[in-house]
Amino acid sequence: MSNNISPESVKAGARDNSRRLDNPIHNERHMRVICIGAGASGLLVAYKLQKHFTNYSLAVYEKNAAVAGTWYENRYPGCACDVPSHNYTWSFEPNLDWSAVYPPSNEIFDYFEGFARKYCLHQYVKVRHQVVGATWDHVNGGYTVRVEDLDTGKIITDHCDMLVNASGILNNWKWPAIPGLDKYKGTLLHTANWDDSVSLDGKVVGLIGNGSSGIQVLPAIRDKCKRVINFIREPTWVSPVQGMEQHKYSPEEIREFAEKPGALLAYRKNIESGLNGQFGIFLKDNRINRDTHAYMKQQMKEKLNNPYLEEKLIPDWSLGCRRLSPGVDYLESLTKPNVDVVYGEITAITEKGCLSDNGNEYPVDVLICATGFDTSFRPRFPIISPSGENLQDKWANVPESYLGIGVAGFPNYFAMLGPNCPIGNGPVLSAVEAQADWMLKVMDRFQSSNIARIAPKEQAVRDFVEYKDYFMKRTVWSDECRSWYKPSPEGPIVALWPGSTLHYIEAMRDVRFDDFDITYAGNRFAYLGNGYSQTELDPTADWAYYIREHDDDPPLSTGGKRKLLSKSGTVTDREVVVFSGNRDEAERVREETTAKL
Repeated sequence: MSNNISPESVKAGARDNSRRLDNPIHNERHMRVICIGAGASGLLVAYKLQKHFTNYSLAVYEKNAAVAGTWYENRYPGCACDVPSHNYTWSFEPNLDWSAVYPPSNEIFDYFEGFARKYCLHQYVKVRHQVVGATWDHVNGGYTVRVEDLDTGKIITDHCDMLVNASGILNNWKWPAIPGLDKYKGTLLHTANWDDSVSLDGKVVGLIGNGSSGIQVLPAIRDKCKRVINFIREPTWVSPVQGMEQHKYSPEEIREFAEKPGALLAYRKNIESGLNGQFGIFLKDNRINRDTHAYMKQQMKEKLNNPYLEEKLIPDWSLGCRRLSPGVDYLESLTKPNVDVVYGEITAITEKGCLSDNGNEYPVDVLICATGFDTSFRPRFPIISPSGENLQDKWANVPESYLGIGVAGFPNYFAMLGPNCPIGNGPVLSAVEAQADWMLKVMDRFQSSNIARIAPKEQAVRDFVEYKDYFMKRTVWSDECRSWYKPSPEGPIVALWPGSTLHYIEAMRDVRFDDFDITYAGNRFAYLGNGYSQTELDPTADWAYYIREHDDDPPLSTGGKRKLLSKSGTVTDREVVVFSGNRDEAERVREETTAKL
């Protein structure tokens, strides 16, 4: 037992041991879970707990007035997902009636709201309740969580054995750091805090940014505005990857998805295979990267058809260094008569509009800031560990996690979509599912044993970060471009997993408990209980379930499990390109990796 456990917690552990000794092996003690946020990740946590666990209680605290997180908050014109819609769903919960490959955001909100409604997840959610702090409870274990009721201003407290932070990374929007923003006398808008009452009809509108939000806004507003000035400070790759172009589904296609057995599943699998087959785009000197680079450069040149815009907007740095975006109709919009492009830095905001580094002032009636979010991973509220460390301080400069979900020194705590998980290099919801499954496996060990604390070892995090940093040198993300994947153009890369989404799913399939510091409340073998199995206390169970006519055991080896799950041998005629650069360079990379790791 750890030396810094209080006498009160020792007594609590003794009581738990006493209860366990009177019950059969692996008796599931009651487990209280608090989840912060009811976006996609938080709803999945609620669904998985409800499906797989008994003897638990759950509270999901959500600051908004509804579930779905970013898809509730983001309502700006043109807002959409940049992942094909049929694959921006849970793997087990397809949607039959998406209107297009990249549908508007209200359809995505309806999907997650419908998911919550279908599985009765609202019963766990308290909307308009914002978590403002969490502190380790030395008496009872777990966390004391402080929550503000946003309607009354009252602070309430709650307690949990397990704390899940599913508040997301793209929800804390920020104004641009441009001097004079407070002096502007026109209408000021942010894409993530959109005001539907503002009319853009016949207005001169300034649009700051050409990131994911900016490239969606421009095509949606240009026809109603008198003039739009898009302020762009750097180039970016904007075009759908081949095979992922925008397409509106016909009534016949939607009907076929609904009525023809296997049609939608085959379509989804084809798209997912395409997404998973793109990982080579992110590796330096890879043939897939070179081919896609040439294709997208050609697409951008054709859509812009303007030497000046081509020079300014097509990057010199590698394809994929920043998040790729399909940019439906964005490049074409830049060439319209009522759209102007001002390339360079905005040095100041004036009462009338924007002052550019070219020396010109651009008066606008409405100024739209498509300037994104605080993507630092630093929590918005204090989270205090048993040692008194605040995670806000620990992650103030460079956030470091265990496999994108755990934090050394912070037991019984999970950060969904934390640092270095796949949020820009593959199908993200598949990665969220892998995280949720992994997290519940840890919770199961906690619930069915007498673990008091479980957290990743500091050395395990150090080793993971060392591997991650070395791997990233092989990727285009390490190019010197400005990206929310890293705190500065030079790195380190803190937002992405060092591998593909399929790589992450396999890495997360099993919990490496040897990577954890585990503290037990009392004797670690108290879980053995009163000598009985729960099976023999169940009159409806087969008490000889292991007696069989043949060996039908699932594979015990990692390779065997993988081949069974992936249906190895069922796909033919697929080309696999792992590394297609210089062979000597590939061998050198392998040798250096071995030497370092």
